Amino acid sequence: MSASLAEQRVETRHLQRENEAQAAKLRELELQKTEMDTLKLQQQAQTAKLELQKTELEKQKIEGEKQKTELEKQKIEGEKQKTELEKQKTELEKQKIEGEKQKQQLQVQAAEMITVKARSNVTENQVGALKRDGEVKQVAFSASLLASGSGTIGPFNTETNLVFAYVFSNIGNAYNPNTGFFIAPVRGAYHFELYVYGPGDPSHPSGAMLFKNGERVCIAYEQQPSGWAKSSNGVTLLLEVGDVVFLRLWENSKIYDNVNHHSTFSGHLLFTM
Repeated sequence: MSASLAEQRVETRHLQRENEAQAAKLRELELQKTEMDTLKLQQQAQTAKLELQKTELEKQKIEGEKQKTELEKQKIEGEKQKTELEKQKTELEKQKIEGEKQKQQLQVQAAEMITVKARSNVTENQVGALKRDGEVKQVAFSASLLASGSGTIGPFNTETNLVFAYVFSNIGNAYNPNTGFFIAPVRGAYHFELYVYGPGDPSHPSGAMLFKNGERVCIAYEQQPSGWAKSSNGVTLLLEVGDVVFLRLWENSKIYDNVNHHSTFSGHLLFTM
């Protein structure tokens, strides 16, 4: 029986050791489980953090898209405003050009009206009186373009009347330096000369036309790309009493004058008829 008790004690100690070993293993498993749970929680926390960052990035992306869309809208609106401004600018330019055309047309019409008025103001009775009194004996004038200083006239997009303001001589007072018109005081043959001077320009010539009662008679015209352009012309006309002779600047051209009197307009009566 003693042997049996000893065996039982040995077996008990063996079982106790096995239980202790299993308990140790259980504690180790519990520890590993705890560590795994901790890692799992950390992983969940990191996943939640990443999801939060992802959500924030999505918000930023959406906000960026909104800003991009707004910038595109502003860009489109800016282009619209730019286009509208260009349209308004073009319209203003058209109105300006139209205004210049109307102004020059009015000048031409005014010149023609003055021509008609001048002719109508000279009556046959006045001519008869002049002839009887012998007052119309000599008629001659000569004038240059500018009254003083120097300058260029033109270019204009239509023909424009020229007024030669500096008078060298005006025998008989048939030339008016305020209008640029020579009005024949008596029927006769008259000779006229025009001298045109202007800056060289590849786009704008220097040219002037001589008119009789609104009808073109002759022209002095020259164009060169640089330097100075000079041209001249002359003509003899049979004029009736009140006929008007004047010069116009050629369309899109320039004429220059200074104290040296480069550009001139002259005329004189050759003989009465």
